[in-house]
Amino acid sequence: MDQNTFVTGADRGLGLAICANLLERGWQVFAGQYLPDWHELGELTNWYPGKLHLIPLDVAALESVQAAAKEVATVTGHIDLLVNNAGVNTPTKERKIHQGQDYAEFDRMYQINAVGPIRVVESFWGLVEQGNLKRLAFISSEAASIKRCTREAWYGYTMSKAALNRAVKIMFNHLHPKGYTFRLFHPGWVQSYIGGEYNHEAHLTPTESAAAAVEHFLNPLENEAQLAMIDWEERSWPW
Repeated sequence: MDQNTFVTGADRGLGLAICANLLERGWQVFAGQYLPDWHELGELTNWYPGKLHLIPLDVAALESVQAAAKEVATVTGHIDLLVNNAGVNTPTKERKIHQGQDYAEFDRMYQINAVGPIRVVESFWGLVEQGNLKRLAFISSEAASIKRCTREAWYGYTMSKAALNRAVKIMFNHLHPKGYTFRLFHPGWVQSYIGGEYNHEAHLTPTESAAAAVEHFLNPLENEAQLAMIDWEERSWPW
């Protein structure tokens, strides 16, 4: 039986690299596509015909997520690994408290970064329930760590990622006793478009971070009963 994954935010950056890594391992990949005019994901289908399926997806819209699950279900009856990667930041991220916040951007980031994965898990529930791994993976950030994050701004982004971690813990409390396994991953500072423009200054390429992410997603943990946020160097982060 095929090993199937659904990856959100697959158009470029880390999401695209995660798709490529899993395809190289022989997985069948359903890639959530938000930017149909962006070329890279479409080009990847030329290398993996029949293995890579492009699925229109906007994680901020429940109707879109539900439609994506229905489309995937026309091809397969199970998803083994559900990767919640879609995330956004904003050009106004570095405004400190006295500089005036962009509250519309707060709402946008919260709907994508925090609520989006809830929509995805809810909508793909039936497919994951039939999978072998029953593994739910989430891309978080050091920005979510209340204990270790030292940023003096980035309000909307850091708050949305902390909210994501809280949501994952609630899912874990409910679903781990039912046989589900979880991966909460801090990918490092990755060269990506998450802030709107490509960041060339970041330490890790998408391919480097994706390699660590997929290893973490697929390998068993010593203690599956303990939810932890793990980074690209296999270090555990405090919540």
